[in-house]
Amino acid sequence: MNDTAGRLYQGADWDFQTLQRIHGACEEVAKSDLCLDTYPNQIEVITAEQMLDAYSSVGMPLFYKHWSFGKQFAHQETFYRKGLMGLAYEIVINSSPCISYLMEENTATMQTLVIAHAAFGHNHFFKNNYLFKQWTDADGILDYLDFAKRYTAQCEERFGHIAVEQTLDAAHALMSHGVYRYPGKKKLNLRDEEKRAKERRSHEESVFNDLWRTVPTGPHKSVSELSAERRIAMLGLPQENILYFLEKSAPRLQPWQRELLRIVRHIAQYFYPQGQTKVMNEGTATYVHYRIMTRLLEKERISDGNFLEFLQSHTNVVFQPDFDDPRFSGFNPYALGFAMMQDIERIVTAPDDEDREWFPDIAGRGDVMGVLRDIWANYRDESFVSQFLSPRLMRHMRMFHLHDDPAEPEGIRVGAIHNEQGYRRIRRQLARQYDVGVVDANIEVVDVDLAGDRRLILRHTVVNGALLNEVDAKRVLQHLANLWSYDVSLREVDSSGKVLKEHAASPHVAAVAA
Repeated sequence: MNDTAGRLYQGADWDFQTLQRIHGACEEVAKSDLCLDTYPNQIEVITAEQMLDAYSSVGMPLFYKHWSFGKQFAHQETFYRKGLMGLAYEIVINSSPCISYLMEENTATMQTLVIAHAAFGHNHFFKNNYLFKQWTDADGILDYLDFAKRYTAQCEERFGHIAVEQTLDAAHALMSHGVYRYPGKKKLNLRDEEKRAKERRSHEESVFNDLWRTVPTGPHKSVSELSAERRIAMLGLPQENILYFLEKSAPRLQPWQRELLRIVRHIAQYFYPQGQTKVMNEGTATYVHYRIMTRLLEKERISDGNFLEFLQSHTNVVFQPDFDDPRFSGFNPYALGFAMMQDIERIVTAPDDEDREWFPDIAGRGDVMGVLRDIWANYRDESFVSQFLSPRLMRHMRMFHLHDDPAEPEGIRVGAIHNEQGYRRIRRQLARQYDVGVVDANIEVVDVDLAGDRRLILRHTVVNGALLNEVDAKRVLQHLANLWSYDVSLREVDSSGKVLKEHAASPHVAAVAA
């Protein structure tokens, strides 16, 4: 595949032989110069409409049918046709082989950039970062999506598309609370999921019957004698994974509904690492494509004109508006990630006294790629920012900390500036913005009133006084009540256990659960 002599292409046009040469040249740099470890690559060239279709199904090549995907497609297609939005140059799938979708409208230089970015940058990160290793199954995801698509279609034929749609609506509403946030669970093996589905449902039904036979079913029955400790132990409470709890313990869900909940929570878990590594993942891919494109120029595989075209796109990708620019809406993950990767490269190769004081472990070590590969493998955004954001980069990006507390009538206060104490405070505060323990609401199932009305009780542990949005909480709780089939109650409590607010919902008459 590798053609090591001459230019890879002339002009903007390309064909599949050109793509093969480009892939070979990028692979040579990625393997020999950067020592990247990647899954095998599969390159797919798609049209704008196919890219829109991939957008609507969260970038996956196979997905079950749901009305929300069609709505998303219509929305994005309208905006794209009117010129109100552009499309990504690529989409990459965390699978083995790693699938990269390239837009057919791209020029040859853009295809080179995209292959370097997705097929080697993202690919290496997917294969080596500990979160992806821990929570995703790259070998089995495509087979599992195929199984999920077929299973959902079979359910629609047997039970009607309305019943399936209602179940999926409720499951999607709870999707962000259908993941395990902490390690300890066995790694998913999605290839075995289909084989075990039948046995699992049979076993769960037997467990379900044994548990719920103790619940009083009429006034002639005696009151349950289950102790709170035994009840909580039997139900595995407290439980952070609400979809898992419903799948195992909801009293009136049919076996096919439990399987749909299982499918949705498996997909939610598959995407869970991506939300925690946005800065690192995009920073890694951007750094890798910059290194590969630069090396191709040095080897005269691309021309100066090609490199200028690349620089224009690269500059747009890493553009970061200033804090007083009307376009500012936070940090661009591409810009922050790429800037930090380049800053680490500087610290490793040419540190100053400040770098030696702040980063004694890596300053002056000399092995840039060795340090970066270790960071890419063992950190997520929160820990990456909290440990590797340097004072120099904070000055360069003009970072400071604003303290905005409505309880303080004086207005917004500058909480940290560029001094020794301020650097550490700025870094700590920025890192907290990527901490899932702060950003995501911590909601757990804590109890079920088995002796009474079977009310499901949940608890939201409030952080920094941030209560749930009342409208959203009411809507999501309604979906939860429909799946549970009985009343549900959500209590928002502070660290001392004081109840700050309580929400409740009752199942609709035509509930999701049969």
